[in-house]
Amino acid sequence: MVNKLVIRLQRDFPEFRFEKSEIAHWSPSTVTVFYGDKEAELLHELGHALLDHNDFAADIELLHIERDAWEKARQLAPKYEVEIDDDTVETALDGYRDWLHARSLCPHCRQTGLQDNQTLDYYCVNCNARWQANDARVCGLKRKMLRKA
Repeated sequence: MVNKLVIRLQRDFPEFRFEKSEIAHWSPSTVTVFYGDKEAELLHELGHALLDHNDFAADIELLHIERDAWEKARQLAPKYEVEIDDDTVETALDGYRDWLHARSLCPHCRQTGLQDNQTLDYYCVNCNARWQANDARVCGLKRKMLRKA
């Protein structure tokens, strides 16, 4: 089913490339929608492309762009006869929420920290530690202490 959808999308959106991949994602640098076996995810990644999502700075921005891309996918879904239910969207967003929560956990005391709006570092209101987290969404999360408690 995904292959038929890709053919239609290539015709309707010739400005984008579509490429099969293990991990579905949007690459603004190559103008490529990478897709797997799920039609809903394909429309979601196309949503990123159509909304011109390039990057995010603060963690909260990631949730906003992910939600927006899912909303765009839901708008496209009826035309392409793809069903996107609430569980699909919430499960996908939960994955990002979990990842963002893990980034915000203080490496010293394990309490949830806050992200500084200017430096994008994290700090702990409990023990006053400060750290940075890598941007790895697929490989392992790493946090580097900047200031210990």
